[in-house]
Amino acid sequence: QVQLVESGGGLAQPEGSLRLSCAASGSGFSINAMGWYRQAPGKQRELVATITDGGSANYADSVKGRFTISRDNAKNTVYLQMSSLKPEDTAVYYCKAEGSAVWAKSFASWGQGTQVTVSS
Repeated sequence: QVQLVESGGGLAQPEGSLRLSCAASGSGFSINAMGWYRQAPGKQRELVATITDGGSANYADSVKGRFTISRDNAKNTVYLQMSSLKPEDTAVYYCKAEGSAVWAKSFASWGQGTQVTVSS
């Protein structure tokens, strides 16, 4: 099994910044893509940003130019640097990892989520 543990959420003021981290642990797996998704109250979970093991990143239009995703492959960790935060960025942010493992041709694992609240 692949365990994902997120950290770094909290309260930020509009135009402020936060940095999220997500570390994968376990054994016998190889991660291809990692990403961040978010779910606001009453809304469906949506993609925020993804990054491949080669470093190719993809962003939702709503966060382009404000959020930056990065990863440390050696640590199986993905980061999300969030800047110029807006109240509409308020949501629970989830980390996702996809790859292959000795126990499965492919897997997809989710973290438990971390709350991000943007408010003055």
